[in-house]
Amino acid sequence: MVILCSYEMAKAYADDLRRKLLQAHDRKQGSLRVLAERFGVSAGWAWKISAMRRRTGAMERAQQRHGPVSRVTPAIEARLRALVRGQPDVTLAELQQRIQQSTGVELRRSWLWVWLQRLGLRHKKNRFARKNKKRGRTSGGGRGGGSS
Repeated sequence: MVILCSYEMAKAYADDLRRKLLQAHDRKQGSLRVLAERFGVSAGWAWKISAMRRRTGAMERAQQRHGPVSRVTPAIEARLRALVRGQPDVTLAELQQRIQQSTGVELRRSWLWVWLQRLGLRHKKNRFARKNKKRGRTSGGGRGGGSS
């Protein structure tokens, strides 16, 4: 027997539902278990938000942060734009050094590249850079090399 299931990501309940449940509990319209059943949520969720309100004092969900706060502030963004506009062929190493000298913030070159792309700044191509070429096979040693 094959059972097919479709899993969906759980979505957080809206803040108005939280507020309504907690306000009903404040008005003594029932226990958290009774109110959870009335509002169509689990009793565990009702206890959880009630405990969270006791801890924080807020009925709304706490904003979730994903990852650390960026060191690239609007001032640093403006500085990046000014440096690239002033010298379009600046290298990432030079840009990294100038940002550190002017703002005191150290950014890795890979993050500089990401921020340049986010800001819509283009990387100037170097016409004189060595191009990657496919190497031809040699008749020397090697796997399945040339003829002997």
